[in-house]
Amino acid sequence: MTDEEIEHFLDEQKIVSCATIGPRGRPHLVPLWYVSDGTALRGWTFAKSQKAKNLERDPHATLQVEAGIQYHELRGVMFECDVDVEHDDARVAEYGRALFRRYGGADKEGELAPEVEQMIETQAPKRVGLRFTPTRTVSWDHRKLGGVY
Repeated sequence: MTDEEIEHFLDEQKIVSCATIGPRGRPHLVPLWYVSDGTALRGWTFAKSQKAKNLERDPHATLQVEAGIQYHELRGVMFECDVDVEHDDARVAEYGRALFRRYGGADKEGELAPEVEQMIETQAPKRVGLRFTPTRTVSWDHRKLGGVY
C-alpha cells in the first residue's frame, strides 16, 4: 500500500493487535483501540496491565491492523515501533479524549459528553498513554493481485 492508502486504511479500521515481549521472553499479543497521529499510533491502557509492564521493561512493540476474510480480500499493515509510555495524568487524559472522540462519546462537533469527560478524568490516573512510532512498516493488499497468486 502507498502511504496514503495506509493512512486511509488505518482511519477505517478500529482495532490494532499489539505484540510486546512478556516476562518469559514470549510474545504477548492483545487488541487495542488506537488513534492515528501522523505516522504514529496512540492508545492507552491500565498501568498495571501486562502490556504496560512489558513496555516499561522493553519499549518496543509490533502492531498489526488487518482486514479481509477471503485470500483475495486480505490487506493490512504491520509496524515495528519504538514506544513512548506517558505517565502524566493530564497528558494521559488527552490520549483518552482522542480515543473517545474516535470511538464514541463525542457529538458532531467533537465535544465529549460530560459523563465521558468525567470517566476519562477518573481513569487517567490509573492508565498510561502509549505512543507507537514506527521504525519499519510492511503492508499488503491482496485485492491488487487481480486473482493471480
